[in-house]
Amino acid sequence: MESFPWLTHLTLLTMLKNYWKIAFRNLVRNKFSSAINIGGLAIGMSVALLIGLWLFNELSFDKSIPNHDRIAAVLQNQNLSGGIQTWWGQAKQLAPALRKDYGSRFRHVVTFAGPTQRNIDYEDKKLKPSGVFTDSEIIDMLHLHLLRGNDKALQDPASILLSASMAKSLFGTADPVGKIIKLNHKEPLKVTGVYDDLPDNSSFSGMKWIVDFAYLESSDPNIARLGWGNSWFSTYVEVNDKADMAADSRAIKDVKYQYSEGDRRFKPELFLHPLDSWHLHSDFQNGVVAGGRIQYVRLFALIGLFVLLLACINFMNLSTARSEKRAMEVGIRKAIGSLRGQLIRQFFSESLLVALLSFVLAIFFAKGLLPFFNEVAGKKMSLPLDQPLFWLAGVGFVLVTGLLAGSYPALYLSSFRPAKVLKGTFRVGRLASIPRKALVVVQFTVSIILIIGTLSVYHQIQYVKDRPVGYSREGLVMASIQSDNIRQHFDALSRELKETGFVGEVAASESAPTNTYVNNMGFKWRGKDPSLQESFTTDAVDVDFGAVTGWQIREGRDFSKAFATDSTAMIINETAAKYMGLPHPVGEGITWGDDGHYTIIGVVKDMIMQTPYEPVRPMLFYMGSSSRRNTLNIRLRPQASMTTALAAIGAVYKKYDPENPFEYRFADQEYARKFGDEERIGKLAGFFTVLAIFISCLGLLGLSAFVAEQRTREIGLRKVLGASVFHLWNLLSREFVVLVGLSLLIGGPVAAWIMKGWLGNYQYHAGLSWWIFAAAALGAVGLTLLTVSFQTIRAALANPVKSLRAE
Repeated sequence: MESFPWLTHLTLLTMLKNYWKIAFRNLVRNKFSSAINIGGLAIGMSVALLIGLWLFNELSFDKSIPNHDRIAAVLQNQNLSGGIQTWWGQAKQLAPALRKDYGSRFRHVVTFAGPTQRNIDYEDKKLKPSGVFTDSEIIDMLHLHLLRGNDKALQDPASILLSASMAKSLFGTADPVGKIIKLNHKEPLKVTGVYDDLPDNSSFSGMKWIVDFAYLESSDPNIARLGWGNSWFSTYVEVNDKADMAADSRAIKDVKYQYSEGDRRFKPELFLHPLDSWHLHSDFQNGVVAGGRIQYVRLFALIGLFVLLLACINFMNLSTARSEKRAMEVGIRKAIGSLRGQLIRQFFSESLLVALLSFVLAIFFAKGLLPFFNEVAGKKMSLPLDQPLFWLAGVGFVLVTGLLAGSYPALYLSSFRPAKVLKGTFRVGRLASIPRKALVVVQFTVSIILIIGTLSVYHQIQYVKDRPVGYSREGLVMASIQSDNIRQHFDALSRELKETGFVGEVAASESAPTNTYVNNMGFKWRGKDPSLQESFTTDAVDVDFGAVTGWQIREGRDFSKAFATDSTAMIINETAAKYMGLPHPVGEGITWGDDGHYTIIGVVKDMIMQTPYEPVRPMLFYMGSSSRRNTLNIRLRPQASMTTALAAIGAVYKKYDPENPFEYRFADQEYARKFGDEERIGKLAGFFTVLAIFISCLGLLGLSAFVAEQRTREIGLRKVLGASVFHLWNLLSREFVVLVGLSLLIGGPVAAWIMKGWLGNYQYHAGLSWWIFAAAALGAVGLTLLTVSFQTIRAALANPVKSLRAE
């Protein structure tokens, strides 16, 4: 053979061809078990494909930016309210200070305002896309691919860069460079460049236009007056090549402390948060990264692995269960000289063939499920079928799955002794079923953990949704105030809105009732602890804000036009009263800064105006100047027709602000959006749980069919001796119910431990209710009986004459 190496290769090819031919014949011969194996494995593989696609999208977030590993956001920790709070916001002065004092450490430093929506007009086209005000260095920092213009395109403050999609929407196929567009209907800007849109899985994907930050300062006097105490913007840096980002982070730690004397008592410390961590590690607790979306990445990676494992377990179970039928084949092949290694390769070839067929089917399943998956996940993913790397990964996926699924059957079946098999004395024995039963327990343990986990997620969402919000959301409409004309003629606008007959009350406020965003410090009151670093959420409102929102006065009174002194009055929430240590706060004075003296006139029930998953923050309401009021709040009458009412309100709004569209939001819908991430995770978990249960039931169906076939003669004999159908059903089902019961005993505590840790991420969370475990138990046992009953009742109803004829 050494002289003819080609004979060795030919022999190997012949063996492989023979392996595959035998494997294919075995699949055809056992159609039912083959269908279960291929179908179950295909579903498991399609789940793994979808989750793998989602994981790749999450883990590759922002990786499209060439220097992503050198970009970071400057964050700050401050000692507030007895703990450390982390803020993304920075003063506009920080970027110039970093350039001046630490220019050698950073290649680029930019101030970033946005993304924010602005009206953009060109001729008869009016759009309102998101964009940013930032420094010209952003072009080099993000390596923007300029289709038009160059890296000097933002040197002129009155210029604007447009994304390719934005340029197409405004100008079609015409060259936009040099064209004049209007920002907010009045501010002319020249288009000096067009850049490629950033991918959806980028933190900058919503950046449809870019304007120099200097233009924002020059066009808005309020921005120009902001000092170090106003953390309204973001600051991003790019460190030098091969720089130690941790060392750079330590170097800038005290910059704000040095420049901002007013904030020194809060001990501000700056640090760098790498771009690679923004998406997955965005949650901070007590000044330290405490997780974020990374927990969902880990969760779904485990779910994908578990679902694929369930499908592999089905293959193992059905293959080993039919061992008696393969025993004679193994005995004969060993007797004529086959080695165990050859038999192992034969059985692995069968599992690889099943894995290959399943993978082909899985691609069709995944392609069909992808639109639904994208909608639930909030993504725009597609299978990269045109990428060689995908198919290379697919080959590896098939090999790993095939080897995993076929490992135990190959080793088990190849171990049979030919002497016992050919003498007819071979029996698998009672102990041979133990591994198979163990695998069934593993299957249902995983399924039960997924069921309990999914029910717990939904219970947590519903628990938070049912949390009292302290005001009435139904019929409350909010719109942005974009024109000074509305602020100047607000009383007239309010009167005309009420005259439509659809509006009950109208009020203006600084923040929307569903999203307060202004935090302030520098407050003093009687009995305040000198060491307390206070922080309050504040909202500048008008006199009718309480009537519009329907807040609940617990003590004192509401704002009123009958009291001229209410211009220096404050209403606080219950949490603020406790925070300030005032048992009877009404009548107490509060000093804000050096010359702001206010009197507390009322206490309202806590209102959930931020995240519903955390405790309510201390909050102060005051009647600030009209220039601070950016939100129009409208309470519709209960009997009002929504469509007709909104049309009438929009007509009045346009009368006072003809330049801007009437863009309204419903408070109940805005509040519902706060649960978006959790509901999305719940839907995905529920979807994959259903598939996992289906795969497990497929395995049970195959096993119950085999058990019924194996005990055909026993069933016939029992029927002849008078056994009822119910007795036979109970006999055949009992074993599977016991296995599921054992799974409940294992899966229940494991699920409780996992979900307790997950719920611990929320300060306001539900407990693990007993009904969740009861529902999981009833569901698991019910599905088991339903699945097994089909085969057991069929076997129990069979004619015993046919099964006993051979005896």
